[in-house]
Amino acid sequence: MPTPSRRLEHLTSAIFTEMAQRKREVARKRDVIDLGIGSPDKPPAPHLMEALAQAVNRPDVYGYPGSEGSSAFREEVAAWYRHRFGVALDPEREVHALMGSQDGLAHFALAWADPGDVVLVPDPGYPIYAGSVYLAGAELYPMPLVAENRFLPDLSAIPEEICRRAKFMVLNYPNNPVSAVAPLSFFDEVVRFAKRHGIIVAHDLAYSEMAFDGYRPPSFLQAEGAMEVGIEFNSFSKSFNMAGCRIAYVVGNAEIIKPLAIVKSNVDYGVFAAVQEMAVAALRADRSGHFPNPTGALYQERRDVLLKALAEIGWRIDPPKATMFVWAPIPAGWDSRSFAFALLERAGVVVIPGNAFGAQGEGYVRMALVQEPHVLAEAARRIGESGVLQARSAERDV
Repeated sequence: MPTPSRRLEHLTSAIFTEMAQRKREVARKRDVIDLGIGSPDKPPAPHLMEALAQAVNRPDVYGYPGSEGSSAFREEVAAWYRHRFGVALDPEREVHALMGSQDGLAHFALAWADPGDVVLVPDPGYPIYAGSVYLAGAELYPMPLVAENRFLPDLSAIPEEICRRAKFMVLNYPNNPVSAVAPLSFFDEVVRFAKRHGIIVAHDLAYSEMAFDGYRPPSFLQAEGAMEVGIEFNSFSKSFNMAGCRIAYVVGNAEIIKPLAIVKSNVDYGVFAAVQEMAVAALRADRSGHFPNPTGALYQERRDVLLKALAEIGWRIDPPKATMFVWAPIPAGWDSRSFAFALLERAGVVVIPGNAFGAQGEGYVRMALVQEPHVLAEAARRIGESGVLQARSAERDV
């Protein structure tokens, strides 16, 4: 039997697989509260499901839709970007539909990176950032995200030789997994860095509408000169609870999007037209104000309930300004993997070890706010009673 491609060696998700297996084992003995995977637990708003239902019942939506997206979809994305960020986009050249932002990020590396090229990737970071680089056969250079630098990469620390070889960099703010945000001034710095070294910027803005306390995350494309060097991915999965619909888009520099569009035209025929109409309805309603997006308020309440309950048991965590995650430093004496497994075994609570997202994630766990407030409070109570918050000394792995 022939062997699979060596590229698969870098795509292992061992910790996620092991966590799922242990969860099944624990679930045989007790109920488990899963704060692991960041999948929205709410359905789309009723008016969006109705828009989809109406579109599905039209016989003209069942042909091949085309990978670039319908004109109506691209025009609505452009209109929403002008409304939300004040960014002007040409819907014909600077907007392209995607089957989810993960799809676009995976294919972007295939479109732009060759063996021998370097790609700058955040560490910790969403797994597809690194995975896409390995699939393209390129070389990954991790940019550490550390608390001392507000989880922003230190661009000045990247060696000059790496900068000369780098094809593009991936950024993600608001960030998964660390829940950090970036000011527009940082994006201005990124644009200067990218121009100086001839590097493309690919910014993932999937959590743009999951923000709290009045904070409004900026678009990278708002930075002066950003359209000259970069593109931005955004998604309907998180902002509109449309994760299973698999629709997103990339916007920005037309010449940077074009190679991605070529790859896409060779591997798929586009997003189902009825789903595109649902997405149009989502953006149009958001722009009109008739259906204010409740996402931020929903996750802010969950954040507040969980962090208050955790503080009451002695686990104090800085509140994130955005995303559906809490990036929590673990007690002294533990490593991330052992701590996460101890929470599962002793408290029946699933979290993800920080080092699943990269070496710099060691010392943290990620908790997804994907349960109702009373369930999050119960998770905190269980954690407190489990005793795992005590500093760990000479103790074997759970």
